[in-house]
Amino acid sequence: MIDKAVTALGALAHPLRLQVFRLLAHHGAGGLPAGDIAARLACPTSTLSAHLARLQTAGLIRSERRGRQIRYAVDAVGTRALLRVLLQDCCGGRPELCGATFVHCPPQECSTVYHVLFLCTGNSARSILAEALLNHLGEGRFCAYSAGSHPKGEVHPQALALLERKGLPTAGLRSKSWDEFTAPGAPTMDFIFTVCDNAAGETCPVWPGRPVTAHWGIPDPAAAEGGPAEQALAFARAYEQLRRRIEAFINLPIAALDELALRERLTAIAREAEAEEAAAR
Repeated sequence: MIDKAVTALGALAHPLRLQVFRLLAHHGAGGLPAGDIAARLACPTSTLSAHLARLQTAGLIRSERRGRQIRYAVDAVGTRALLRVLLQDCCGGRPELCGATFVHCPPQECSTVYHVLFLCTGNSARSILAEALLNHLGEGRFCAYSAGSHPKGEVHPQALALLERKGLPTAGLRSKSWDEFTAPGAPTMDFIFTVCDNAAGETCPVWPGRPVTAHWGIPDPAAAEGGPAEQALAFARAYEQLRRRIEAFINLPIAALDELALRERLTAIAREAEAEEAAAR
């Protein structure tokens, strides 16, 4: 962990790279194309590319191709890991005493664990990916689950293969009915997301605790036409679509928003992500 922190600090120890990082932090999960970064910082693209590569190697930023563009954004996981190393011993190991935070939540929210349920019809692909992503990216602040209205009973092999390639844990992932989460002793959900249109249109159970709900429709990668290569591409696309939405979600100031404001922000996350994805096609 210390070695990674030294690498990250070394990457930031350059005026231009620090400017790049701060600019991308300002633009959040959506990030910016390389050309826009170069224009805003008045830096030749040939010079900028080496600095972007250094920041990405250090785990501080990430990149993804959207159509003809390559967009860069702050890597939330890598950045929080650096801040944890810097601040974990603050105030005798209790950084909350002085308000120093090493995650993206305000101090009063950091002790809260939010329970989140992702729903789709079969609970074999999209909702499974979402469960694994949020448990990974949420770093303990979120406890994610998934279920289906008519579960297929097994997780799609392509979903498991993709998660393993991405380095996300797959142990315990299974296809199950949403009835499990209405039974006595089930965890009370704070948020419920439907990730397929069929599940959004079905009559859901009465969920204890009045969770905040939203619909994040994602095309079913298991329904992609073609051979294994085409299906693998569809799964990768669904993974990235879910990742963008989830990264935006975990960066919301949840404790500071009332229920109506939360619903509006969750709907806006889906709307903005869909607009970006359409523009990138």
